[in-house]
Formats: sequence, C-alpha cells, structure tokens
Amino acid sequence: MLQGRILTPDGWINGSIAFGQRITGINEGPSGEGLTIIPGFVDLHVHGASGVDIMEGGDAGAVVARSHARHGTTALLGTTLTAKEDSIRHALQGLAGVIAQRPQHGARMLGVHLEGPFLNRRRLGAQPPDVVTGSRALVESYHAIAPIRVLTMAPEVTGHLELIPHLKNLGIRVQIGHSAGSYDDGVAAMRAGAAGFTHLFNGMTGMSHKEPGMVDVAMAHAEYAEIIPDLLHVHPGAMRAALRAIPRLYGVTDATSATGMPDGEYALGTQRVFKCMGCVRLATGSLAGSVLTMDQALRNFVSLGMEVAEASQRLSLFPADYLGESQRGRLAPGAWADIVVLDQSLHPVAVFVEGEAIPLT
Repeated sequence: MLQGRILTPDGWINGSIAFGQRITGINEGPSGEGLTIIPGFVDLHVHGASGVDIMEGGDAGAVVARSHARHGTTALLGTTLTAKEDSIRHALQGLAGVIAQRPQHGARMLGVHLEGPFLNRRRLGAQPPDVVTGSRALVESYHAIAPIRVLTMAPEVTGHLELIPHLKNLGIRVQIGHSAGSYDDGVAAMRAGAAGFTHLFNGMTGMSHKEPGMVDVAMAHAEYAEIIPDLLHVHPGAMRAALRAIPRLYGVTDATSATGMPDGEYALGTQRVFKCMGCVRLATGSLAGSVLTMDQALRNFVSLGMEVAEASQRLSLFPADYLGESQRGRLAPGAWADIVVLDQSLHPVAVFVEGEAIPLT
C-alpha cells in the first residue's frame, strides 16, 4: 500500500492505493509525506539504453526494459530501424522472448514498433539507407516472429497506401513518418486507416500555407501523434501549437543506446552516433534519436506550463489508449499495478511494474 496524492481517472485524491499485481483499491485518507503517485509511463518509441541497441537482438530488449523501468517506464515498444531483412529478423527474434516474458526488474514489452524499412529515402533522418517497398507478405512474416503493434511508413511510396488497410486488419497502428509526401498523400493515408504520426515535425514535410505537408495533416486531422519532448527535436513554440491542435498528442523518448551513458560514441543500428551536451547526433551533426527518459519528459512538459496531471496523461494514458491497452496507463481498481511515485521535484522515488518494485539504482 502507498499513500500520497494519487492521480485517478477522475482526478487527484489524497489517500492510499493498495495493490498486488493489479490495483485492488484506492481510498481517500491520509496522504503521507507529500508524495505524488501517477500511472507508469508507456513509451511507444524506444531504440535502446545503457549502451545497448534493440537491433543487437539477443537479450538487448531485456537490458533496455530494465534501464527504462528505473525512470518510471512500465510498458514500452521495442523499436527497430531500417536495416537488411536478416538484421530486422534477428532483432525481432530477440524481442519475441522479452515480449513473451517480462524480465525481472524490467518494463513490460508490449510489442514492436517497426520504424522502417518502409520509408522514403529522401526523409531518412538518422535511418540507414536500406529502405524497401512494403508488402503484405513481408510484414506478415515479421509479425509472425514478434507482434508488431505500430508500424511507421511513408504513404506516398508506390504500393504503401494500398497496404494500410491490410495492416490495420492485422491490428497494427500505421503511423506516417520519414515521409516526403504532400498534404493530399497524408489525407489519403488517414482515410485508408493510418492512425498516427511518428516523431511529429521530424522526418516529414513541414507546415506551409501554400504547399502544406504531413505536419499540416497531423495538425488538421489527427487525434493521436507522437512527439519527442526533449526540447531539442521540437521548439517549445511548435510543441505548444501541436498541443492545441492534436487532442491526444503523446510523448515518446526515441531513446538510443546512449541513454544513461556518458558522452561518447554509440550504435544506432548500423549507424555510429555521438552523445554530447545532452543530445545524440550523426557525424554530420544531424540529430539521431535522443537520450531522453520518460521522467525527464514529464518534467519538460511541466516546464512548458503544463499541469502534472496533463503531462502524465500524455505519457501514460494517451499512448496506452492508442494501443488499446485499457488496463495500463491509469490508476484504477483492476488495472495493472504500474505505478510511479514522485518526490516534490518530480523525480521517481519508487516504481512498480505489475506490482514488482523496481530497484532504481
């Protein structure tokens, strides 16, 4: 049982929360020593941490799940990069075991975010150049290895628009990203069943009042989109505009193997990246993922003037709802006991994943 100020689906209450693997009760009463209790974070875009990259396969996913759990992430999607087919299969095989059984002291791996290889080579960003045209057979073969929950694609690539309804029928959320498409391409993709946008503003055609692009599609039509709130990928002014326009905009880390590590050289798939001054870049200087953690994302949202309750929703409830995970991302009886306890400076002092206490050091 924990005591504090508890964020419930109906708002804040002072009291206690009781749980085993699931939450068994929330009751008003004494609130203890001024602790804030919020749902565990749900991160739908994670490439790595602690010097390990998801594309390495093997136990990389378990290392990443443990590393992010220490920062309050209780559920996540292991995210791939554009690569040769054998490399993607190798990464998926490694993730399959972590998805099937949550590692001790680790976050729950809910599935895969396949970011690539179905991208536009004109908007690769930090992605390797091994793009291919997507096909139903190829996606289904990947999906058979490990469950794909989110898939990023460039809908303007020939054949991709027609693929979207098939992916939707498989239960995959199709996101527009790494796209050089027009406004009309984006609208057509949403009509075909695309559900979201990958790292909004980055890796896509931008806003224009005469030649609108994918950002305009998101601002005009999207209910959901992901954004990287590290205050480096997106200017706070642009973030505020997106927050007003997209009702359920949610934060992701896009974290790389450099997360939680000292400055130096690291891997992002087959790319070499460099951590310095709180960001990760290619040798060219282009941003290449991030070193963001979800607890820092919460503090960054709050620094923009957002209330803690809304910041929590955008890092827990909204991404959980986007995946259809109705028993995660919220503190309510019957939900999984995915819980983060914060001190007055909004740093985690305790984390529970499905009721298991996570060592924070």
